[in-house]
Amino acid sequence: MYDRLILDTCALIWLSIGGGELSAQALNSIKDAQGVYVSSISAFEISLKYKKGGIELPCDPGRWFVDVLDNHDISEIVVDSRVAITSTKLPFLHNDPCDRFIIATAMLNNFTIVTTDRLFEQYNVNVLQ
Repeated sequence: MYDRLILDTCALIWLSIGGGELSAQALNSIKDAQGVYVSSISAFEISLKYKKGGIELPCDPGRWFVDVLDNHDISEIVVDSRVAITSTKLPFLHNDPCDRFIIATAMLNNFTIVTTDRLFEQYNVNVLQ
C-alpha cells in the first residue's frame, strides 16, 4: 500500500474517466491511499490542452478540475517557490516543465507519483505505474 500519492496530469484525466490507461494496481492504490494529491500545475496543463483543442471536457476546465478533485477526494498542492526552485535543480532528463513541477513536488513531500511516463523513474522518485 502507498500512503501518499501524487497523480501526474494524465493519471488525473484517466481517473476521471474511470481508469483509462491506469493499471489495476494504480487504481486500487489510489482508492486505498491515506492521501491522494495533484499539483496545481495540472490545472494549467489541462486548461491549456483544452484551449488548444487537445482534450474534450464536459464543462469549463476550472469547473472540471474542482469537480474531479471533489469527486475523488484529491487534495491540490500549490506550486510555490520551493517547488519552482527545486524543479530548476533537477537534471534535464525531462523537458516538460509541468512534469518537472510534479517531480519536484513529489520529492519535497515524499509522494509516490502515479504515472505511465518512464522518464520519471530516472529522477530517483517512487513511481507507481
